[in-house]
Amino acid sequence: MKELESAKAWYVLHTYSGYENKVKQNLESRASSMGMEDNILQVLIPEEETVEEKDGKSKTTMSKVFPGYVLVEMIMSDEAWYIVRNTPGVTGFVGSHGAGSKPSPLLPEEVDQILRSMGINPRKVDMNVTVGERIMIVGGAFEGMEGIVSELEKEKGKIKATVEMFGRETTAELDYNQIAKVNN
Repeated sequence: MKELESAKAWYVLHTYSGYENKVKQNLESRASSMGMEDNILQVLIPEEETVEEKDGKSKTTMSKVFPGYVLVEMIMSDEAWYIVRNTPGVTGFVGSHGAGSKPSPLLPEEVDQILRSMGINPRKVDMNVTVGERIMIVGGAFEGMEGIVSELEKEKGKIKATVEMFGRETTAELDYNQIAKVNN
């Protein structure tokens, strides 16, 4: 199973603009009907929340970050590649040089950045910290400082900690990979 874990990667599909949701739906149903759920794992349309002002009222909507593109997490095989490539609305893979060549996957850092911007924790980090516990900040703007955990946001992979700066308490929002436990 470890071998399969390392083989899975994120790829970018080019679609007809405005057909992103239809492609996602088609791809998920094709993967299911053709028994490819073990190879075609997730289909995402990167979206962000935008606030529009109209007639003095603000309205929150979701807008596509990359119109005309869909992300798919898959284990690349000839069969999976064929199914995805021939899904209605898909015009091709980004990073494929044509002539039947397999595409290049996104770099892990690129995927992490996209997922974080959507409020999804890219990597589930299992750090056993509790509210009220003292931590050392090992990355980011507060690096080198100690803090006390004030809130856990496990689904986002973040914590909030109280740190003392200039004689005042300040709340810092940190990723789990920016903190370390302090051994008492």
